[in-house]
Amino acid sequence: MSKLFGYGEDFLTLWAVNEQLQMMLEKFKDNTKPSNCLVFYRPSFGRSGGKDSAEFGEFDAIIASKENIYLIESKWDNLSNYKKKRIILREEQLIRHKVFTWYLTHWSKNYSGKWQEFMENNKDNFIQGKKLPTVREGKQCILATNLEFILSKVLDHCKGFSSRVNIKNVLLFFYNSKVSTPPTEVNTDFTLISLDYSKKTKGNFIEIKYCHP
Repeated sequence: MSKLFGYGEDFLTLWAVNEQLQMMLEKFKDNTKPSNCLVFYRPSFGRSGGKDSAEFGEFDAIIASKENIYLIESKWDNLSNYKKKRIILREEQLIRHKVFTWYLTHWSKNYSGKWQEFMENNKDNFIQGKKLPTVREGKQCILATNLEFILSKVLDHCKGFSSRVNIKNVLLFFYNSKVSTPPTEVNTDFTLISLDYSKKTKGNFIEIKYCHP
């Protein structure tokens, strides 16, 4: 067992999916074992982009269990005396969840290797103000390739447990209970999970343990 030290919001997310996944699943009464979950850490879909852009940023994590697909944003108290009761996600973050949820509900394995066909079949009912990644000179762009890989992996992992995709929007809030109190409210359609990292700190760094393969 080795020790790994890191700093900030990104590392706290890694700690959460590495050591707190069981608690997170229990929050949703999800009976999947953590070892049976598929986790993508900070999957990138380009910069957040703007109107008429295909890019929509990156989640802090995507977790697929046997019951749900969790789309995760992370925030932390930034080592400060945090006391706000409500936390509001930015518009680009809300759009990210909306866009990826659309992909999850429209993608199927029949489209694997056929992004052009997927684009042609769905371009007219895509989310207003955004666009689908294109194929140029017969080649998919990086964004389309990333999307196809993650969508295929996530949906293949979940197949068999339900004909319906159960998508959960999650905000992880990390706080040090010695100086902060977590918020109690978040945007509609998001579930707030607060995680106290006070016992994991070494100075301003977080310590996690991991096993070598």
